[in-house]
Amino acid sequence: MRLDKWLKVSRLIKRRTVAQEACDAGRVSVNGRTAKPSAEVRPGDTVEISFGSKVLRAEVLSVQETVRKDDAAAMYREI
Repeated sequence: MRLDKWLKVSRLIKRRTVAQEACDAGRVSVNGRTAKPSAEVRPGDTVEISFGSKVLRAEVLSVQETVRKDDAAAMYREI
């Protein structure tokens, strides 16, 4: 699944366009490498997002096309 779509579905970022902009600005990395919005995300990958001075690190647990709001947090685990 594309990184920008996974960020939206997992609700780490609210909108896909915001996720694309964050990736283009170099604020998102996958497994230690700066990632483009089209980068593939697989279970076991580590995603790091910089929100200003705060950095969120999460491990991808599942990749699904659609998820209910209540189940979205089960898609990742914060590190």
